[in-house]
Amino acid sequence: MIQASRYSRGQLRKLLREARKALSPAQQRAAAQGLYRQLGQHPVLRRARAIALYLPNDGEIDPRPLLRAAQKRGIHTYLPVLSPWPRTKMVFQRILPGERLRANRFGIAEPVPSPRRQRPIWTLDLVLLPLVGFDEYGGRLGMGGGFYDRSLAYRTRRKCWLKPRLLGLAHECQKVDRLQQASWDVALQGTVTDKGWYRARN
Repeated sequence: MIQASRYSRGQLRKLLREARKALSPAQQRAAAQGLYRQLGQHPVLRRARAIALYLPNDGEIDPRPLLRAAQKRGIHTYLPVLSPWPRTKMVFQRILPGERLRANRFGIAEPVPSPRRQRPIWTLDLVLLPLVGFDEYGGRLGMGGGFYDRSLAYRTRRKCWLKPRLLGLAHECQKVDRLQQASWDVALQGTVTDKGWYRARN
């Protein structure tokens, strides 16, 4: 396991991104199926009525089998959409099966913005987040843009806020011993990989 303290945040991000991008297409497909086996039938997903996921990019583990299963069960599914202004804001918009997508400014597919189909993140039941690195204490290392941290900043002000449940999704190779968390980092309740669950320790 990687010892995070040996690297700067930037170095660690580069190392972990390279590790996940080194996975072959066959390994990525197997990981997506493994992730589905871990989470697809789990009560945390089956009991949710509104969930947010993401579309994979840069070697991220693929949650699309979960997205399709949720839609078949009638769960409302949402994807992140970058706001044109302010450019640091991200919103969550409902996506329907077969919906047309477009590339955002980072080249990531997202729905064409439609404010009437967007809803605040705190009204969702479950958010499945992408990440670059994670630990067993709820720590998450993202890509560095801070979009999720800004969207979830209200949780640092209201400790008893119950929604949404936050689970990171990752390849097993993205696990580190312990991440140094900044004051603005929002802790996860756990991370799910294709191999198992890591519920956040206190």
